[in-house]
Amino acid sequence: MTDILATALTQRLGCRLPVIQTAMGWVAKPALVAATSNAGAFGFLACAVMSPQEAREEIARLRDLTPHNFGVNFHSFQPGAAEIVEIILANKDRVSAVSFGRGPDAKMIGRFRDAGILCIPTVGAVKHAEKMVQLGCEMVTVQGGEGGGHTGAVPTTVLLPQVLDAVDVPVVAAGGFGDGRGLAAALAYGAVGIAMGTRFLMTAESPVPAAPKAAYVKAGTGDIAVSTKVDGIPQRMILNPLLKRIEASGTLAMWLRALEAGLEMKRQTGMSWGQVMATAKSMTAHGEMPLAQAMMAAAAPVMIQRAVVSGDAEHGLMATGVVAGRLKDLPSCAELLASIETEARARIAALTQPFVSSNVETRTSPKRRVSTALDTNGG
Repeated sequence: MTDILATALTQRLGCRLPVIQTAMGWVAKPALVAATSNAGAFGFLACAVMSPQEAREEIARLRDLTPHNFGVNFHSFQPGAAEIVEIILANKDRVSAVSFGRGPDAKMIGRFRDAGILCIPTVGAVKHAEKMVQLGCEMVTVQGGEGGGHTGAVPTTVLLPQVLDAVDVPVVAAGGFGDGRGLAAALAYGAVGIAMGTRFLMTAESPVPAAPKAAYVKAGTGDIAVSTKVDGIPQRMILNPLLKRIEASGTLAMWLRALEAGLEMKRQTGMSWGQVMATAKSMTAHGEMPLAQAMMAAAAPVMIQRAVVSGDAEHGLMATGVVAGRLKDLPSCAELLASIETEARARIAALTQPFVSSNVETRTSPKRRVSTALDTNGG
C-alpha cells in the first residue's frame, strides 16, 4: 500500500516526511538542521547570512551531525556568493537542495541541476513562481502572507491554489503551518508538503536564547504586526518595544533611530561610517526609500541578531509568522514531527474513510431531540 505521506518532496529529497524546515537567518544552524533531518523532515542551513568560510565550516559540522542529506540557503547578491556556490557544489554528495528568494540565473540553476541538486526557490507571487520555473527550477515553495519576515499580502489559502494552477512542477506550501492538520490541508490542496520556519524556531533545538523564545511563546495573534518602517518592505514581526518605537517614528525620530542603528551596525561589524553610509546609499540608488530608512534597513540584520543571537527581546527585532500567535510550547524536533505525522495521518484517514450512515435519533441526546423538534415546529 502506498504511504499517504510519500510525495514528490520525500522522493526527491530523501526524507521520510513531507516537511521542510526553512532557512531562518542565525536560527537554522547545524544543530537545528540536524535535529530536523534526524527526526524525518528536511532541513535547510541558513548560509545567506554567512561568509564563505563560515558556510564551509558549518556545512562540515552539519555533515558530522546527521547521516541524512540536507539543503543550503543562499542569496546570489550576498558577499562571497560565487564562492558559496562552489562550496555547495563541492558537497553535492550531501546537499540535496538549495533555496533562495532573489536568486541565481538560468546558468547557475543549470549547474545545480547538472550536479543533482534541486533548486527550490521561495516565492510570494504567481509571476515569481512562473519565472523560477522558466529559469529551470524543478520545485517551488509558495509562501503566503501569513509567513514571517518579509511577506506579501495574499494569504496562503488563495496564493497556493493560484500557483498550483499556474506551474507544472511540485509545489511546497508555506505561511501559517504548524501542525499535522496544516500538512493534511496542504496535501488536500495539491501541494507536495509544507515548509515551516516559526514552528521550528520554537523548538528545543533552536539556538534562539531563552528570553526571545519566551516572547514567541507569550505572543498572541494581536501581538504580531506587519511593519513597513524597518526597511520599506512589509515585514511581520512581534510587536515588542523596539518595533513599537519604530512604528511610532516621525521624521526626526526616524533619523535618530537610523543613527542609533548605524552606530550599532558600526560597533558589531567593525565597519567605518563611510562603509555604513555606502551600504545604506546602495539601497537608495533607485529612489526606493529615504536615506534614514535605508540606514535602518542596512542595520536591520544587526537588530535581528540582537534578539535571536544576543537574546535581547526588547531591543532587538523578532521576525515571526502569524502562526506563533497560537503556538504555546517548545517541543523537541522529534516530538514535533511525531505529532505532525500522527495528526496528519489521522486527519487524512478521517477524510478518506467511507461515510457510515446511522440513525440520527440514536446519536442525539434527549435534550437535543426536543430542541430539534421545537425548531422544526417554529418554537
